[in-house]
Amino acid sequence: MKRAVFHPEASREYLDAIEYHAAIRVELGERFDSEIQRLVDEISRDPQRFLRIHPPVQRALSPEFPYSVVYLDQPDRVWIVAVMHAKRRPGYWKKRVG
Repeated sequence: MKRAVFHPEASREYLDAIEYHAAIRVELGERFDSEIQRLVDEISRDPQRFLRIHPPVQRALSPEFPYSVVYLDQPDRVWIVAVMHAKRRPGYWKKRVG
């Protein structure tokens, strides 16, 4: 299992999304956090499992929320470049990959 490391901007997106959902209802924020952690754990266990969207970048979609985890499978880690809402600014994260 590889360790997952968040790009600083991806970490901020993740925390902002938790806060947004928790402001609606605390339990919703907790569910969102659990879902993203579940995806990150799955990615860490089997990084090649998910779709390549912009090779070598891959994406794991949440079935529960309109979010995905965008990442790079690197030799020593999984580099999380975005926790992306499905309906907002597609591709904005590409500058984080270079």
